[in-house]
Amino acid sequence: MKKGIHPEYKDAVIRCACGNEIHTKSTIGDTSVAICSACHPFFTGKQKFVDTAGRVEKFMKKYGDYGKKNEKKKSK
Repeated sequence: MKKGIHPEYKDAVIRCACGNEIHTKSTIGDTSVAICSACHPFFTGKQKFVDTAGRVEKFMKKYGDYGKKNEKKKSK
């Protein structure tokens, strides 16, 4: 490797708003983030689906019986 062209690779701490700290190495140093894997709803299993303006009901009304219709056609 050539000398003097590579950035310095140093220890870094990534701090989340929830208080979680992740120790790693980075070229930019310490960083703070708004959300991490310890508090993100997808990774914690606490994800909630918010129904806005009845979209789920509208979808189920339109496509809810789709699989049942196909089964009826096959059985005939």
